[in-house]
Amino acid sequence: MTTFTEFTERMPLLARHEGVWDGTYTYFNAQNEKVDEHASRLVCRMTGDDDTPYHQTNYYTWPDGKTEIRDFPATYRDGRIWWDNELIQGWAAEVPLDEYNRTVMLYWQRTGDPSLYLYEQIQISDDGQNRCRTWHWIRNGMLETRTAIQETFVTKDWHSIDEEMKANA
Repeated sequence: MTTFTEFTERMPLLARHEGVWDGTYTYFNAQNEKVDEHASRLVCRMTGDDDTPYHQTNYYTWPDGKTEIRDFPATYRDGRIWWDNELIQGWAAEVPLDEYNRTVMLYWQRTGDPSLYLYEQIQISDDGQNRCRTWHWIRNGMLETRTAIQETFVTKDWHSIDEEMKANA
């Protein structure tokens, strides 16, 4: 079992992402045509819980008023955080080859759909106020979708935002 302090010491770059991020997700098909765009608010928590030391909740809002909430508690082992839930199975790890300490990589696949997997790269700005993310969705070895995400840091105080979002959900 890994303590909270051990976890944040072993994944210091991920710890820089703790807090609330507002952004926009833009999806492109393999022909580079925009197929979707929506707003997001991500709550990234370092929980202090030994079983799930990282927990992320994504709130999505589309221009037509549609909303969606996705919850991603993660375990920690072998230098990575791991997800295994009804939506995804995969991991995230810091990239030690990045001497600037800006890059986190993720791999996951949709639960129950082994033909579809995704790689994500997250870049955080040096001042920690912005990040950009790119997803490459690959089905049967072929690019299916790319997702470009731009985010701005809102606050480190995820506790108060968490309560506000739960009240409004």
